[in-house]
Amino acid sequence: MAIDTSRIREFPPISITLRGEEGELLIGATRQAVTAASETEVRRELIGLVVAHARTGGSPVRVTTRDAEGIGVLLVSPEGEIEEEYSEALEDMAEPVAARATLTTPQKPVLEGAPAAVPDASAEATDSSEDPDSSEDTDSFEDTDSFERIVKDLEEPPSKPEPAGEPVAVELPSRKSLRDSQSFLAVQENVEPARKGWQGKVNAFGLSLAPGAAELAERADEHLVARIYSGPRTIAVVNQKGGASKTPTTVCLAAVFGRAGGSVLAWDNNETTGSLPWRVERGDHTSSALHVLERAAHLLSDTARAADVNAFVHRQTADRYDALFSDQDIDGEHEITAEEVDVLHAVASKYFNVILMDSGNNHRAANWRRMIGHTDQLVVSTTTVEDRVEGARLTLKGLAGHGRTARLAAEAVVIVSQEQPGHERLARLHAEKFRPYVREVHVIPFDPALKDGVIRFGALRPATQRAWLAAAAAVAKGLG
Repeated sequence: MAIDTSRIREFPPISITLRGEEGELLIGATRQAVTAASETEVRRELIGLVVAHARTGGSPVRVTTRDAEGIGVLLVSPEGEIEEEYSEALEDMAEPVAARATLTTPQKPVLEGAPAAVPDASAEATDSSEDPDSSEDTDSFEDTDSFERIVKDLEEPPSKPEPAGEPVAVELPSRKSLRDSQSFLAVQENVEPARKGWQGKVNAFGLSLAPGAAELAERADEHLVARIYSGPRTIAVVNQKGGASKTPTTVCLAAVFGRAGGSVLAWDNNETTGSLPWRVERGDHTSSALHVLERAAHLLSDTARAADVNAFVHRQTADRYDALFSDQDIDGEHEITAEEVDVLHAVASKYFNVILMDSGNNHRAANWRRMIGHTDQLVVSTTTVEDRVEGARLTLKGLAGHGRTARLAAEAVVIVSQEQPGHERLARLHAEKFRPYVREVHVIPFDPALKDGVIRFGALRPATQRAWLAAAAAVAKGLG
């Protein structure tokens, strides 16, 4: 819909000046400077301010713009509509004097069939220094030839050229190697307008302001978590002390990775009965790791289909990951062996990109040790309770003394979950204790949705969700 020019408010005058990553808005005598990471963002913010001004007055406004390319006039409505009324490029605004002189200089007539005369630079220089009148007479005399002279020149064969002397070396212009050339495609990243913060609230009214620093950091974490890898990656969540939030940590990390896309498995690697089934959704079956072992030969065969594994895992519908339960038979006597962990891991690696392994408390158990052998990234979870923190330290200390596991310990991510509300200072204090020894430490605030029952990521507080995203991004950095 065209902007009604009869409604345009001409006073106060408005102008915009763009200088790369800086810009200035002048409304009457009021100046406002804007800086941003790119000229596109500066332009977007300036236009947003003009729209806000038009909305305040309730009528369209006319804006004069100037940038490196030229000048223009825009019409901006309170609804955010923008029309270009006038524009002129800088190169069209002033034609060089030399160009005009070249175009208007009269050319001497050349008789058809006559050889073209080659101008003599020295003669021109001499002529230009003489009296204009005498120069004009001389030109007139020299340009007049008899018909007979012209015919004679045309009939005489051209004289033979003088014998060539020593060959003169002609220096050819140098050329760069195309093998070393860079792409001509412009490298430009189009940033999605802000969805959060005050910028996101303003954008709800039709603007397109760029995101702030906090939202850009959040998007960077989302990008890290959403990456795909050249092969399956395994994350082990450990602490040799019980009640250290291993299962909630496994569930929440799986939810972050699952929501980001890809196939994600949360696997309860307890040697007997673990607690993962108590904190996640159950499917319409009771399958566990023992049932996978029974059908492992088929699941690993060439005839197996991708959907065949669905009969053994429990889908988390909202958080988009799958869970593999440990044996839940209270009368069962089977304990998972190291060799069975190998088989289960082979199945998981065939069907899932990211595998998160919840673990028991016995760091000497065969299945626990074999889990460490398959681990690409170690996560040590703890709460703010003192003995859980000590359990995390001892777990890391035990791994730090054995070759490959020493690297896992040094590159570990420690996650400290607040046990109770009001433990913020205590959580930060414990986190600082681990920082000299591991790659990253993250603190998760207290959230009642993590205390009991099925954990659904969407039920967590926004601050808790952001903390888990940051922790998951730290984990993703170690997956290569």
